[in-house]
Amino acid sequence: MEDRLSTRYRLLGVLPLIFFLVQTIHYWRFGGLGNLLWMCNAGNVLLGIGLLIGHREMIRAAAIWTIPGLGIWIKYVLLASGFYFSTTLAHVGGITVALIALRRVRMDRIAWLYAFGWYLLTQLAARLLAPADLNVNVAHHVQSGWETTFTSYWKFWIVMSLAVAAILWAIGFALSLIWPANSVTKSRGVGIVNGSSAA
Repeated sequence: MEDRLSTRYRLLGVLPLIFFLVQTIHYWRFGGLGNLLWMCNAGNVLLGIGLLIGHREMIRAAAIWTIPGLGIWIKYVLLASGFYFSTTLAHVGGITVALIALRRVRMDRIAWLYAFGWYLLTQLAARLLAPADLNVNVAHHVQSGWETTFTSYWKFWIVMSLAVAAILWAIGFALSLIWPANSVTKSRGVGIVNGSSAA
């Protein structure tokens, strides 16, 4: 019975990968494939793989990012450009799966470090692979509206990275209060690996 539950739980990982696939089809049809490297889109891949292989820290890192990702999407996409099925699915679907997953894997106090590492990795990928005009993950130039405050991109990047780290810590801390990892017992185990508790 426990094996069936474990398999069913891990198969949730198929959903974020489907969300990413829908986004890929959208950008393939309308252009801008570099947008797939935005934290929100790439995060669905991290969440999906993390669930499928049962890797707690991957799941937690992706889950943390769904929260600021949803806010950024609402401000810069939904309110600015209107409703698009693929982006709505990626953001609303992604955070829904992530929160369902967190009920099982819980949240520890160091997950924000993995989320920050994922941010740095994805931003580097965007700088190397995405067109500069898209400014994916703000990897190429100062975010629009901040040009008068920061004359150097690297000064902006340092401040932004410190702010991102603080936000990720705060989100991770809040989630650890809601679903603390140390409250999980072996009796509720689902075969997840690489976690702070052997659930």
